[in-house]
Amino acid sequence: MRIIVQKFGGTSVATPEGREAVVRRVRQALDDGYATVVVVSAMGRQGDPYATDTLIQLAQSAGPDLAPREMDLLLSCGEIISSVLMAATLTAAGIPAVALTGGQAGIQTDENYGNAQIVKVDPAPVLSRLKEGLVVVVAGFQGVNAAGEVTTLGRGGSDTTAAALGGALRAEVVEIYTDVDGVKTADPRLVAEARTLSVTTYDEIAQMAHYGAKVVHPRAVEIAMQHRVPIRVRSTFSDNPGTLITYSAEAGVIWSEPFSDRVVTAVTHVVGLAQVVVKTGRDWATPRLFRRLANAGISVDLISVSMESSAFSIPESRAAQAEMILTELGLVDLQVRHGCAKVTVVGSGMRGRPGVMATVAEALYAAEVPIWQTADSHVTISCLIPAADVQRAVQALHDAFELGRI
Repeated sequence: MRIIVQKFGGTSVATPEGREAVVRRVRQALDDGYATVVVVSAMGRQGDPYATDTLIQLAQSAGPDLAPREMDLLLSCGEIISSVLMAATLTAAGIPAVALTGGQAGIQTDENYGNAQIVKVDPAPVLSRLKEGLVVVVAGFQGVNAAGEVTTLGRGGSDTTAAALGGALRAEVVEIYTDVDGVKTADPRLVAEARTLSVTTYDEIAQMAHYGAKVVHPRAVEIAMQHRVPIRVRSTFSDNPGTLITYSAEAGVIWSEPFSDRVVTAVTHVVGLAQVVVKTGRDWATPRLFRRLANAGISVDLISVSMESSAFSIPESRAAQAEMILTELGLVDLQVRHGCAKVTVVGSGMRGRPGVMATVAEALYAAEVPIWQTADSHVTISCLIPAADVQRAVQALHDAFELGRI
């Protein structure tokens, strides 16, 4: 049995027109000979009645003390409503379908309410219904723990659901449908000539997601990579083939030019950051300050440590709390720079290749964008810059690496 998993986001299932587009996608998969599993998100976005953010606001209106267990029960309702409505829409269109919650679909998680990790997927409940000739519509973003309690998977949870089911069912491909044509070389709101990538790698897409591109959740990419299940990101509303995400060796076969010649694949950005520079000067200070920040749940990035000082970026919303923590440690010689952003170039082709950082620095210098801090990995180079300069920086880097020609 050839299996495909199709995941549809909130905007795809929020309106009758969107649901009809989903029906067309499912019908095409069936015509192509696939047994089809559909994973759905909650309908719409914040402000829409059943969107996850709306349900969070509803819970908060009841008071600040809603237990995590009850919060997850409430939040799971959005996807359940979507799954039932989508199954009914498919059935009315002559495509027999059945709706399942995450737990009914065999998704088992740990005990961490609100951000649960999938520990196991039992494929039997879904497989049995596929063998009956049904399209299985699964509520994304949720599962059950060992005690049978409903848990939710955190942001990007429906992507994670689709990838986990794809792996457990040995699907040929997981299709992630959104309201954009695929993965772009940059945010098209900042770069008019941003192109849709026809193919990229798991490694690149995970880094792009981590560094600000709102594409596929990194956890979903990791699961797909573990199970060697390709992901295709495409639009519900157009026939553009979208972006295929796979291993680099397979991508090299599909790509029309030698894949290794592509030094940089995309430019991403994150805003809403602050930079902290603190003079430590004592052996114990550096590990202790990072431990205290971690215990407070403050994410630290772009870390630079020397014998005398440490510099790093944090979410701007946590800057006041971080400053208080450092002061409590006696680290009063510090500076907090607000209004920061991070721009990142991502590309598997930069491994071991000289001159990439030089190109980044030259492009930002020519665009009159100051670089306050840098960090790099085997496939990324990130620069901390003024948030006011993000558009100019992303455009300059996109031009410098000729991404408009991909």
